[in-house]
Amino acid sequence: MSTPDIPFNREPPGPVGQATRLSPLVRRVLAPNKGPFTFTGTCSYLVGEGKVAVIDPGPDDGAHIEALLTATKGETIAAILVTHTHRDHSPGARLLQARTGAPIIGCATHIPLADPPSGRLDASHDLDHAPDEVLSDGSLFKGDGFTLEAIATPGHASNHLAFALHEVNGIFSGDHVMAWSTSIVAPPDGNMRDYMASLEKIAARDESVYWPGHGNPLQEPQRFVRLLAMHRRQRETAILERLGEGDRSITDIVRVIYKGVDERLHRAAGLSVLAHLEDLVARDLVVSDHGTATETAAYTLA
Repeated sequence: MSTPDIPFNREPPGPVGQATRLSPLVRRVLAPNKGPFTFTGTCSYLVGEGKVAVIDPGPDDGAHIEALLTATKGETIAAILVTHTHRDHSPGARLLQARTGAPIIGCATHIPLADPPSGRLDASHDLDHAPDEVLSDGSLFKGDGFTLEAIATPGHASNHLAFALHEVNGIFSGDHVMAWSTSIVAPPDGNMRDYMASLEKIAARDESVYWPGHGNPLQEPQRFVRLLAMHRRQRETAILERLGEGDRSITDIVRVIYKGVDERLHRAAGLSVLAHLEDLVARDLVVSDHGTATETAAYTLA
């Protein structure tokens, strides 16, 4: 789901299962879960030396946990931090905890909506995630020689956190901002208004590098985030234009504004359009014949 004005970096970030040094305090180990939504796999990060924190141990994959243990041989894994509870990020935390005894810290447990307004259940979350400590916006985790600050960044997921590493002036941005692609914002848990507010919030900070949940580190992140926000506003305008041209369904809108995009991604594109429509309906700019935004509703301009 790219646009030509965003300088995406789609170079593979490195070999699977091997620790790659990114800075004196940061190493990356790539999980073997390549896919259309995970790029070359989930990036797990090792922070510190000697007594380390692991950020996003990834999916339920024993081989990846072994790779993390091999990368930290002779060291102690003192904490396991999780940005959000999508299944490609958090299930590995329990496997790693079972091997190390380290506490699981970071995002809160995902609580599904009993009656999601979009008419669908969110099946992408790890419902068994049970952290030992939940960090709130601005909370600090002090490790051995490093400090991580939690930044609440809901939108891609309602419980999404990013972590700022003070000593390196960088941010572990999870799936909120990635260099290889735009982030999926999929209702009912994904929320476009929250996502846009989180982009504005993180762009106001001065960190010089982001380490994302998938793909390579992102340089000049403030400029990139501004382009992401502009892209979302352009998508909103395109949706309004399609409604003005007579399109009524999400399928019709996706067919036009995502023309040329891999059809395997059209489902995700439809959820992104739904997220925009939820926001537009809430702002009284669009009317849904269901009263609220759903995948099967018919839409018209207000």
